[in-house]
Amino acid sequence: MSQSNALPAAGAFASLRYRKTRDRIIELILLAAGLVAVFTTVAIVFILFYESTYFFEHVSVKDFITDTMWTPLFADARYGIMPLVAGTLTVTGVAVLVAIPVGTIIAIYLSEFAPHQLRETVKPILELLGAVPTVVYGYFALLMVTPLLQKVWPELPGFNMLSAGLVIGLMIVPYVASVSEDAMRAVPKYMREGSYAMGATKMQTALRVVVPGAFSGLAAAYILGISRAVGETMVVALAVGAGPNFTFNPFEGAETMTGHIVRISGGDLSYDSIDYNSIFSIALFLFIITFVLNLISRFIVQRFREVYD
Repeated sequence: MSQSNALPAAGAFASLRYRKTRDRIIELILLAAGLVAVFTTVAIVFILFYESTYFFEHVSVKDFITDTMWTPLFADARYGIMPLVAGTLTVTGVAVLVAIPVGTIIAIYLSEFAPHQLRETVKPILELLGAVPTVVYGYFALLMVTPLLQKVWPELPGFNMLSAGLVIGLMIVPYVASVSEDAMRAVPKYMREGSYAMGATKMQTALRVVVPGAFSGLAAAYILGISRAVGETMVVALAVGAGPNFTFNPFEGAETMTGHIVRISGGDLSYDSIDYNSIFSIALFLFIITFVLNLISRFIVQRFREVYD
């Protein structure tokens, strides 16, 4: 090989080696970014288990899960999480009754009926609504929604689970509507055309073809909304109340798990006290709930993908 031919070959080899090195560096950066997320999750779980160990040395797991009294300041202190769970489930239930129907209706309209220009205008507004700080929703529930509800139910206390649930439901509507609309838009066009060819109306096609075809995405949107409602903090901290009350009546005040964590964390607690470590035990229980919800979401998505594939 002549020297004139060797120089281009060497240049091409160097260029190929440079591209491979660059691609390898990019792969390592992406791997590191993924490992950061994994490490963060593992670190959170470790901290929750580690800090909860001291608490469960003094309180049995059975009493913690089954006891219906949370009275840490009493002489006979009891640490039953059920009052906090009841408050969380009640607020979440009210929120879900608002968010799922409203979000699904909005998604069906935007996906199947709204003109293109209207859809491109409304969807960013919905997403902007989801970006409003939750503390704003908390004061909205306390200072506007509760007084309006008291005009209908004069006996409604100032702190109640109904107003907080309604506002949280409105708060998570953008999550449910946006994800649901994306799932419906992903339904193949030939399914709609086949329905129209059989004589179905637009509404029948939307309800009997598009919604079942997008059910895996809808289920994911619903589980995402439920998880968001369960983990909401500022709205419940401001509007629900500050007394653990074992009740499922939304017209009463109570306390949720996240609201209790906020209230106790803001107090003057000594490090490694049982009250301090109770925060981590509640957070661990909350983490388990959200983890189970995510597992259910993944199972539903995979199950219905198999059905429709």
